[in-house]
Amino acid sequence: MEIVKWFEEIGKTDVGKAGGKGANLGELVKAGLPVPPGFVITAQAYQLFTTVSGLSQKIMHSLEKLDVDDTAALQAKSKEVQRMILDTEMPANIRAEIIKAYEALSRRDSVADQFVAVRSSATMEDSEQASFAGMNATFLNVRGKENLIENVKECWASLYGARVIFYRVKKEFLEEPVIAVVVQKMVNSDKAGVMFTANPSNNSMSSLVIEAAFGLGEVVVGGLVSPDYYMVDKASLKIKDVRVSHKKFKIIRDNKGNNKHVDLSDEEANRRVLSDKEILEIARLGLKIEQHYGSPQDTEWALEADKVYMVQSRPITTLQRSAVAGVEKFEEEEGKELSRGLGASPGRGSGEVRVLASPDQDNRFESGDVLVAEMTTPDWVPLMKKASAIVTDGGGMTCHAAIVSREMGLPCVVGTRDATKVLKNRMLVTVDGTHGIVYEGKLKEEKKSVEAPAMVTSAAPVITATKLYVNLAMPHEAERIAKEDVDGIGLLRAEFMVIDACDGVHPRQLIEEGKSNQFIDAMVRKLRIFTRAFYPRPVIYRAIDFRTNEFRNLRGGEKYETVEQNPMIGFRGCYRYVLNPDLFELELKVLQKVREQDKNLHLMIPFVRTLWEFQACKKLIDASELGKDREMELWVMAEVPSVIWRLEDYVKAGITGVSIGSNDLTQLVLGVDRDSEICAPLYDERDKAVLEAIKLIITTCVRLGITCSICGQAPSNYPDFAEKLVSWGITSVSVNPDVIERTRHNIAAAEQRMILKMARKMGAVKE
Repeated sequence: MEIVKWFEEIGKTDVGKAGGKGANLGELVKAGLPVPPGFVITAQAYQLFTTVSGLSQKIMHSLEKLDVDDTAALQAKSKEVQRMILDTEMPANIRAEIIKAYEALSRRDSVADQFVAVRSSATMEDSEQASFAGMNATFLNVRGKENLIENVKECWASLYGARVIFYRVKKEFLEEPVIAVVVQKMVNSDKAGVMFTANPSNNSMSSLVIEAAFGLGEVVVGGLVSPDYYMVDKASLKIKDVRVSHKKFKIIRDNKGNNKHVDLSDEEANRRVLSDKEILEIARLGLKIEQHYGSPQDTEWALEADKVYMVQSRPITTLQRSAVAGVEKFEEEEGKELSRGLGASPGRGSGEVRVLASPDQDNRFESGDVLVAEMTTPDWVPLMKKASAIVTDGGGMTCHAAIVSREMGLPCVVGTRDATKVLKNRMLVTVDGTHGIVYEGKLKEEKKSVEAPAMVTSAAPVITATKLYVNLAMPHEAERIAKEDVDGIGLLRAEFMVIDACDGVHPRQLIEEGKSNQFIDAMVRKLRIFTRAFYPRPVIYRAIDFRTNEFRNLRGGEKYETVEQNPMIGFRGCYRYVLNPDLFELELKVLQKVREQDKNLHLMIPFVRTLWEFQACKKLIDASELGKDREMELWVMAEVPSVIWRLEDYVKAGITGVSIGSNDLTQLVLGVDRDSEICAPLYDERDKAVLEAIKLIITTCVRLGITCSICGQAPSNYPDFAEKLVSWGITSVSVNPDVIERTRHNIAAAEQRMILKMARKMGAVKE
């Protein structure tokens, strides 16, 4: 029987041996991620301990007929079983193997006794079926053999914590539980936190969320402070949202190796934790992890001396539940707003307020009440199960209250700062977890509509004359989205694939280092994932459209990129290919190699401003091997208003299609930086000037006999917008995956109304 396994010896298939956390750490090491070294005390070691001592039968007998909804009985039984485990001596052979491994780990850094983190790793923990995150024990800054042995037993005992027993029963995990223990070199972090590679609050696959605090990560994972919140667009690696919170304190390791609570001054507490550079470095690691697993991941990271370490990864278990349930929308109505925070789990819940300082005040709490607390921790789970909604003063999108609420399907608002003061016991309120607002009284819950959630296919596909395409960037999404009711990919963003193919290095640096073929091979592999999944449906590949500020964020980027005051309208798109043809030539080679096997791949040139610029770019294409392929379609993005008046010339120059980039077109027509928070009220895709520009592009394309598409969210968000596009004669609409079904229905409705209008004009249908 194997008692100890090093991370290098295990992987994701070893959950039964190493538990979810241990198996995932081994997998991260195999994937080349920066993981602190360590080992796992196997689940079989725990089984040997309980079998030899006779604990197994004693525990099973003790838990018989336990009513987990009886909180007092549950807590009493939990303490009884945990005491059994702690009072039982560890077998000598298990003890010896653990100490031997600890000594070997210490020798790696030439120290007598290494500081380590000791973390439980249950075999059902961090799996796709459930997340026991935070429920089993974790011990930080453990040093010395005897302390390690004691903490290992504490981890074993945590398998029978009250919250863990409750969760296991409610999830109907009936088999006898087993647990492994991770022993890992302790990262003495300056900053730490968590990262979700999909946005858990709305199931968006296009963005990731990072939360951060100073010191050790326990303050974030344990929900002890309100962390900073950063949202990053996964395709462009652009930081879309930054929210700096008031972080009351941090936990650090003192000179004696103890965990020390340090209160922060107001200035320190309100200081931003991560720089832009650090955010993007962490984000890149998250994307690499997600690609390795092929699914969205909930990760933990730590930053020590400017080096980022990944210390945990597990599947996001709430996405599937939300996809099945759908997202409810409610009638708009006026209500007095009492408190506001972050909408962490969607939906509405009404009930009487119960403000609790700790979960042991449960005698005041009744089923259907709204639970209001400063923060929640795993000890609150049995109580949360009874609530109609959750509201907390602190926390962020990835705090304990948010995670558990999403898993339980409870509306939740976190980070209000004042809920425990503003909301009073027995006050009747409605919690809107979608928008992050707590209202006075009970508001209506009459459903206005039920949105089609991400990745849910309609039972009977709707047929439309207007084609429906999808916007994609992540290779691991391709196969799943290809099964949806879509006609192809209308916008395949290159940027994420480039970042991954270059491993975060500026691609021109790879060229200088003689690694061009490495880049080409990696890009071909990634592109073929899309073309094979969607074949024979078209895949429209948008050439690399990094802006200078985004390119500079790549390693080595400062060497090649200038600093621009307004990169949004700077050195990007088509003009970059003309002035820097070396990278564009590599892209053309990639496309040519893919098209040798998959003829459904086509090229789109972004941000075209002038005719001569496009003609110069077209010469580069014609001079390449790809230029000999006469079957390949060549599109341009209609993002700059100048395109409107030169479309006929572009057709003569060789384009076969146009895709309206409504985001850039709107900002350039209205003169509004779409990234400006101050000017946000001015940015409107439905402004008459923008609509006239779009109409002119579409009608000109119809006249010239070329394909015309649009990529953006407006057609799915506004049914009247879709109707205008269809009436003007647009060929296709391309949207993000989460709104495929709704957009198809919007298009179908618009086409049906057009047919009806035509029939009425012809007298075939009476008014």
